[in-house]
Amino acid sequence: MDPTLKFCVFLLLIGLANASITKKDFGACERVVRSWAKSSLDQEIREDKHTLRDFLFFLHVPRTGGRTYFHCFLKKLYPSSLECPRSYDKLRFDPSKPNCRLLVTHDDYSITSKLPRERTSVVTILRDPIDRVFSTYEFSIEVAARFLVHPNLTSATQMAVRLRSKTRGVNTLDIWPWKYLVPWMREDLFARRDARYSREAAIIESNDSYDMEDFAMPLQEYINHPVAEDIVHNGATFQVAGLTNNSYLAESHEVRHCVQKYKILGRYVLEVAKKRLDDMLYVGLTEEHRESATMFANVVGAQVISQLNAPNMSLDIVDSREQGSLSDSEPENSEYQNNTLERGVSENASSGNAEVAEANLTVGVLMKAYEGCIFRLRNAQRGRRTSSLKRISPVNFLKEARLQVPEEVLQQMRFLNDLDLELYEYARDIFSKQHKTTLHKLTEGRWEKIASTAYGITLWKAIPLVITFLFLLFLFLLIVNVRRRTLKVKQ
Repeated sequence: MDPTLKFCVFLLLIGLANASITKKDFGACERVVRSWAKSSLDQEIREDKHTLRDFLFFLHVPRTGGRTYFHCFLKKLYPSSLECPRSYDKLRFDPSKPNCRLLVTHDDYSITSKLPRERTSVVTILRDPIDRVFSTYEFSIEVAARFLVHPNLTSATQMAVRLRSKTRGVNTLDIWPWKYLVPWMREDLFARRDARYSREAAIIESNDSYDMEDFAMPLQEYINHPVAEDIVHNGATFQVAGLTNNSYLAESHEVRHCVQKYKILGRYVLEVAKKRLDDMLYVGLTEEHRESATMFANVVGAQVISQLNAPNMSLDIVDSREQGSLSDSEPENSEYQNNTLERGVSENASSGNAEVAEANLTVGVLMKAYEGCIFRLRNAQRGRRTSSLKRISPVNFLKEARLQVPEEVLQQMRFLNDLDLELYEYARDIFSKQHKTTLHKLTEGRWEKIASTAYGITLWKAIPLVITFLFLLFLFLLIVNVRRRTLKVKQ
């Protein structure tokens, strides 16, 4: 046989063998994913989902504003004696803690296997997936840049280890996904530091903060990196489904790997994530900030207040300042040590964040406190970001800078986050329906209150009102009549 023909036959056989292996591998993956999805959907049978149960789990998707809700809502609703120790690093969580009623964590949905399922309500907030990827990229660099005060990577890493061992609260480097993303970005920033120092400001080739390779990893390189593929892309869908690399499920790695290898299998994960959103007490949207906050206060806050004020609520409420807390939110003095690490998720926006829930707390009081708290919290966050990014100037992640990112990069981000984009649209529908329901209940309640008040007015109070109304009506008619006569005279 001709050597060329032999070679062609050889290549054909290899191709057929590879196709057979691929088909077999896909079949195995599909069975694994379908089996997981079926078992997950079978468990999701819940009734009366809009009624708050005894235990509240806030599934905090990173970079959605959940930290604000924790500090400015939940810490004002729940005294620390009812807050479960954090589970970010899977070391501090203990669901058997006496009186434990609230858990706020970046852990994915799989942690519900450790919770009292029939007594647990779940809430979450989702964000536009492209904005969330931008924010994740920016925050990874922001926190990593704080380490640049050290002379080299070895020194920075050693200091981080020492500080973590001395920190009572949870450190940013203990928290998923920053425990993976920040060290990766920290190493990258140190690798580029020599190039940064050698460049002259006058010869900077780009004014695009997302594409300054001498100063920080370009966005396009970031989104194409295997770390981002495993942790960032479709992160909200995997977190709601319970399939992150921080999952409590033994089969999570295999399922996630199969979905990442064969995108078509993502529809099974998406189906599970959508069903879990359906079963949640509350689903907020970062972009609909005001409406989300109002709905949270009325749907979640009102029920928490009612629960804690119930006559049969016999819990020992202890001020967090009187007990040692394993919470990751230290009081006012939670500063960055040596300007390198952020201790805890955030400093408290005000000293009021450690207050116990008061018996006279209302939704109105809660919203007023929230407005003041969020203003202080955002100012503190803005100051930290400005300070951190000075170390890699001229990089500056302003909203205007995002407009310079090329369309092809944005298209690639959409392709890599296809599941999150569909889940977000589904969440928008849920939010819209719940928002209308909440407004209807509020309006209905307001009219009931007005009707009740009017019914309670006695006759002696009503007569003066009627007389006043008739007198004003008489004056109005008199003025109209005078004007008509004046016009006739002029004519």
